[in-house]
Amino acid sequence: MIFKRVIMIAAIAVFFASCSDDDNNGTTDNLPLGAYDNGVLILNQGNFGQDNSSISYLSNDFATFQNNAFLAVNPTKVLGNTGQDVGFYNDLAFVVLNASNKIEIINRYTLEYVATIDSGLDNPRFIAFANGKGYVTNWGDGGVTTDDYVATLNLTNYTVSGSIPVVEGPERIVENNGKLYVAHQGGYGYGNTVSVINSTSNTVTNTINVGDVPNSLQIENGSLYVICGGKASWTNDETLGKLIKINLDTETVSTSIDFAVGNHPSNLYIADNSIFYTQDSDVFKMSLTASSLPTTSLFSTVGQGVYGIYSFAVENNKIYVGDAADYNSNGKVYIYSNTGALENDFTVGVIPAGFYFN
Repeated sequence: MIFKRVIMIAAIAVFFASCSDDDNNGTTDNLPLGAYDNGVLILNQGNFGQDNSSISYLSNDFATFQNNAFLAVNPTKVLGNTGQDVGFYNDLAFVVLNASNKIEIINRYTLEYVATIDSGLDNPRFIAFANGKGYVTNWGDGGVTTDDYVATLNLTNYTVSGSIPVVEGPERIVENNGKLYVAHQGGYGYGNTVSVINSTSNTVTNTINVGDVPNSLQIENGSLYVICGGKASWTNDETLGKLIKINLDTETVSTSIDFAVGNHPSNLYIADNSIFYTQDSDVFKMSLTASSLPTTSLFSTVGQGVYGIYSFAVENNKIYVGDAADYNSNGKVYIYSNTGALENDFTVGVIPAGFYFN
């Protein structure tokens, strides 16, 4: 069955000692840098069940790098347990901590602590913003199919102001023209829909059927692109991965491209009129207007010992790959050119989960 990755991390963590938040592998002393703009914040998930989530910072020119940047700025604060996502809103960064059931709000440019939201959340996953409000997907009890919801955030007093019931396993969430699109990966089961939420009425107005296990989505040129991983072979009910394009004017699927049997893609990212995605250790690239999938990958990360890309982003003609390694010790970030040549690598915190460009 499909379940959140942190469950696997918890099992591994039983047998290994965790890395300390005090561990600093950066190229700077663990002192506040003052400014954390003009670079990327790397959210390190940490071990499930332990308060060792962290944030690493890397400048755009790669000259400045710091692990445990949040701790450096806020030495008396613990970020929390199982960092899941970061959302930017004006000059703030909302850091979603899954197992801590909270959101830490910090200044995105200085990393200084601002506030905490620690009620009204239950297994929070991902965050987006619309119509002056925040929206956070929540699984509730992963074993219960009827308690999933999207929490609405009051961005003035930093509280959960309400909830919108949705079907099981809401994951990634994106906004466009006041509407929110939620991919239902399925929690402990299998999802195959995208919900549409009106941010004025805070109600679900439509449900769009896509492929099994929609794991990533992005909006480009008035269309919503969705990568569906499909059910894996070990489920004994394997289904095809799919690349779905949804017309946002009609909220209907305009194109659907099937992956070959046994291919289960993830990590959709759109940049420079190209679609990027990953499959196991490979990175693929295709034109936004292509009607078929590429037959060969752009490059493989096997040479760096990456046997499953955990996090992924494309920015400023650079490709960022996060490697969770053994899901217990410090992970690695590899940076490639837009043609796949390795340019830099950095040791970060435990399980690099996402890249957020500041």
